[in-house]
Amino acid sequence: MVLAVIDDLMLRSRVSAAAKASGAQIRFAGSETAAIACAAEGPALILIDLNGRRTDPIRVVARLKADAALSQIRIVGFVSHVDVETIAGARAAGVDRVLARGAFVNQLPTILAATLGG
Repeated sequence: MVLAVIDDLMLRSRVSAAAKASGAQIRFAGSETAAIACAAEGPALILIDLNGRRTDPIRVVARLKADAALSQIRIVGFVSHVDVETIAGARAAGVDRVLARGAFVNQLPTILAATLGG
């Protein structure tokens, strides 16, 4: 399972389509509480919109990385390429890979395939 903490409807649609094409099961979380609860189910990967407005993405990442049971889950975050402050904050919080939004969309099939071992 892949957990996606994304509230942008267009991106959710793109992630859903890419997940379906790759055979990945995707689960969306729309709040910090839901993200932490879903992470406890052991996803293979977490995708997080670092510019999300419904959650504090940096706080979500920090909480995940502070929990020994959840800290090993790989997190890929995406962000506006000009938002250098958020990029730095995401890296400091423990996001494993930070991508510009466009690069994320382009690389998503590859990211999912690598997660599924394909």
